[in-house]
Amino acid sequence: MSVHARAQGVVMQRNLSLPLAKAIAEATLAECKAKGFNTSVAVVDRSGQMMVLLRDENATPQTAEMARRKAYTARMYRIPTVDFQKRTAGDPARAGQLELTDILALSGGIPIQVGTDTIGGVGSAGSNLETDDACSRAGVGKVADLLK
Repeated sequence: MSVHARAQGVVMQRNLSLPLAKAIAEATLAECKAKGFNTSVAVVDRSGQMMVLLRDENATPQTAEMARRKAYTARMYRIPTVDFQKRTAGDPARAGQLELTDILALSGGIPIQVGTDTIGGVGSAGSNLETDDACSRAGVGKVADLLK
């Protein structure tokens, strides 16, 4: 088969299942609730589209949008948003990234990965930034055995 023929072939990609996305979201929300915070959690797929959004009944409305944007940012840049926040802070060469639609440079977003393949992202919002980050990490950690 020529290189050109292979280039036109079928592409196979790993994707999050809805049950896996729900498990990550529920574990993330539960972790923050256990720490005394009423938060929102969003999980996006490999294309950045939202699969799951959970908002605690006592979470403020803007936390849902913040969680979605954190999840999206983690997925698109394939790094935790705390790292993205540090990378873009005070760097004029990277400042333009902050102007892109749906990007949010606040900690609380974690990429969901199988090896080095980023298949989604999870974002938590509504507590402090360190706790949002820890809750998202706990959500992914809860299903780590399924991400191999």
